[in-house]
Amino acid sequence: MDFAFPPSARASLPIAGTDARFPVRRIYCVGKNYADHVAEMGGDVERSEPIFFTKAAETLVQDGTDIPFPPNTENLHYEVELVVAMGPPEINGGIFAYGVGIDMTRRDIQAKAKAKGGPWDRAKSFHLSAPCSALTIANTVDLSAAHITLRKNGDTVQHSALNKLIWSVDEIIAYLSQDMDLQPGDLIYTGTPAGVGPVIVDDELSGEIEGLERVTVRFV
Repeated sequence: MDFAFPPSARASLPIAGTDARFPVRRIYCVGKNYADHVAEMGGDVERSEPIFFTKAAETLVQDGTDIPFPPNTENLHYEVELVVAMGPPEINGGIFAYGVGIDMTRRDIQAKAKAKGGPWDRAKSFHLSAPCSALTIANTVDLSAAHITLRKNGDTVQHSALNKLIWSVDEIIAYLSQDMDLQPGDLIYTGTPAGVGPVIVDDELSGEIEGLERVTVRFV
């Protein structure tokens, strides 16, 4: 196939313990999936239909990256999340691997969009807004009793048990599969616990879940 100019490189993530890489197709994100985070954002903590939004695959950032502070925001927030990497359905029911992600959000832009009933694209799907760790093959780890933690400059700012997800991983996948073209290569950021907050230049964020690779990034 002839292109008018060279296409961008395919987004991908390293897979722990192997030289292979995971080819990323789409990124789905779940909003309001921990009751304590829903409460801190002023929402209704009752279980209701899940909220989804997307990020472009090109927004991915790998562990160890220095991220230039994004433009057009004075209120950049972190949101640490369990990431589910989808593979072929015959492999572990389609769950290929897990990772630790940080959903970066331009909160001031999001607030303006919410006030006008508009989309969140500029607040969520901007350049370098989706840090993610190397992936861990799903059948090599048990996350049933795992906890998720985010540290900012070494201080714990978010911490929760993964079993406090309002919508479980299996439920999220089943819901998305009803009307979206969920395919191998898709990532699902499954939602964040309470404790979201701002970052500034020179801040370092480090997200971790027991049994998975850590993701650490710094803003410059």
